[in-house]
Amino acid sequence: MCGRYVMARAVGDLLAEFDAQLEEDVELPPSWNVAPTDGVPIVLERLKDDATVRQLHVARWGLVPSWAKDPGIGAKMINARSETVLEKPAFRKAVQSRRCAVPADGYYEWKQGTGKAKQPYYVHPGKGSGLVFAGLYEWWKDPSKAEGEPGRWLLSTSILTADTPPPGAESTVFGKLTALHDRVPLPMDRATMESWIDPQIDDAAFLVDLVRAHVKEVAADWRVDSVGREVGNVRNNSPELIRPVEALF
Repeated sequence: MCGRYVMARAVGDLLAEFDAQLEEDVELPPSWNVAPTDGVPIVLERLKDDATVRQLHVARWGLVPSWAKDPGIGAKMINARSETVLEKPAFRKAVQSRRCAVPADGYYEWKQGTGKAKQPYYVHPGKGSGLVFAGLYEWWKDPSKAEGEPGRWLLSTSILTADTPPPGAESTVFGKLTALHDRVPLPMDRATMESWIDPQIDDAAFLVDLVRAHVKEVAADWRVDSVGREVGNVRNNSPELIRPVEALF
């Protein structure tokens, strides 16, 4: 599961890291509390004049299928289960030809205590490098807007998830992740990402299996830090949200 995450890197840093281009200028303020329906960066590749071009776009988090009557459905589509993504009507076309990478610095998860008490945790790479999740994107045409009118086309995205890897000898982090949630967002290393976003690879089943096969390898150095409850309020958004604190329980 991934319902909140951190993406605080600047546009220029993302362009350099992913060797991507901008099709148009974008505004992307840093966020330490990304929530569903927020604008988030995605990296995708498109065929343009018989050449593959890698681009950085800003998409609404929560995929809106092309057949949706309104964009409200997207709030329920922030994640796509990798086990069923090839069959689900909302995702099956996107996974064939509209795959993207979703950069992140880390993500939040909550552990349920007694009563209503919940302890938030920040999951992030131990080496300080960023994450990149396997994602899908879709374009939705707003029927209430005229051709050429701003906002006529909405770009949206979803993050793929999988079962949390069972604890093993590779790393102690998987036991901690399992204690938090039975699902994790699917991370990619650079080589896997290159294949995942390649628009000339049309074997979606192979690519989904490829991403799933590398979860333990990519996540082996992740850390799980308890953080303050302020992250539970989407209006709170500052670097202090990821500062480790003593857990409540």
